[in-house]
Amino acid sequence: MKWTNYFIPTLREEPIGTEAISHKLLLRAGMVHMLTSGVYTYLPCGLKVLAKIENIIREEMNSVGAIELFMPCLHPIDLWKQTGRDEVLKEVMYKFDDNRGRKMCLGPTHEEVITDLVKNFVQSYRQLPVTLYQIQTKFRDEIRTRFGIVRACEFIMKDAYSFDKDEAGLKKNYDLMHEAYKKIFKRLELDVVITKADSGAMGGNISHEFMVPASIGEDTIEVNGKQEVAIELGHIFQLGTKYSKAQGANYVDEDGKLKPIIMGCYGIGVSRVIAAIIEKHNDEKGIIWPKEVAPFAVEVLAVQSADNSEIMEIANGYYNHLKSKGVEVLLDDRDESAGRKFNDADLIGIPLRVTVGKRNLANGQVEIKNRKTGETVLVKKEELVEKILGVIK
Repeated sequence: MKWTNYFIPTLREEPIGTEAISHKLLLRAGMVHMLTSGVYTYLPCGLKVLAKIENIIREEMNSVGAIELFMPCLHPIDLWKQTGRDEVLKEVMYKFDDNRGRKMCLGPTHEEVITDLVKNFVQSYRQLPVTLYQIQTKFRDEIRTRFGIVRACEFIMKDAYSFDKDEAGLKKNYDLMHEAYKKIFKRLELDVVITKADSGAMGGNISHEFMVPASIGEDTIEVNGKQEVAIELGHIFQLGTKYSKAQGANYVDEDGKLKPIIMGCYGIGVSRVIAAIIEKHNDEKGIIWPKEVAPFAVEVLAVQSADNSEIMEIANGYYNHLKSKGVEVLLDDRDESAGRKFNDADLIGIPLRVTVGKRNLANGQVEIKNRKTGETVLVKKEELVEKILGVIK
């Protein structure tokens, strides 16, 4: 992608009213835009990061046998009345009457909806176990939105639900999800602390939270005998029969007896993950994206001069060659000062930067910079693509 054909509205100044580093950098790097408090647009680069996080989650969910679906955001309140959570969560629920007079809400979570779905299609022990998941927008009327996309009114979550015939099956699925979560956060380069947790309004007797120590956290955990303040990114629950009993989700066992399905629930705050990554991977210049989630793998930066068209020709050549090799590459072809280009490159945090400039070209060389380490190397201009491909692999 060429910068002049893309949409990366970077900001030079720090946005007013921002507390968290991640909030400031998301806005400054043109990753998101605030429509109103707690409601954000994901701009092209931010959307690419979001999609890559979602794909990592999908790969690990699929690897443990979970099956993806997509449920509605609009829920009838009557469904929530079956479990009594219309009252438990009433402070954060968006409720309204539609044009047909039906009492509806925007889903803050989906336990009732998934249970209603499964009870209509799973009636026998032969159909169990089954684990279903989605990546979906949730809505909560937060009185106190904070830290940008961390505590927002509209946010993205991965929620999975397991359905088993007995406690042994639930334990097996719970352990599979526990391991899958560890793999997800490792790939995201987030060092999580796993803690036993209170199940709260979700229900069940056993649950674990996946926490990342960060200044924007709203929970306090003990790490090696010390607050640390941490942000919750994932939460898994052994729900048991709370929802199946309330909603009549039963199955016929091997002896012909009717029993409630045993459930587990497994959530990851996908949009929160973006903020957590930035909180843990940044410096005074901007974001430092881990390679698996970076919006682009390489940025080619042309330091132009009015009397030297060779620079742009070479930069374009690298851009096209890398694209042909399947590399996600951004070409900064703007008519801007070198300083502005370098600042923006550091701000948006792409892992590798190739600088094509007059000084190094005079010696037949171009520069590669590693955003994470700050290391720069000069390579022969003819060997640039081969070198980049080697580093990426």
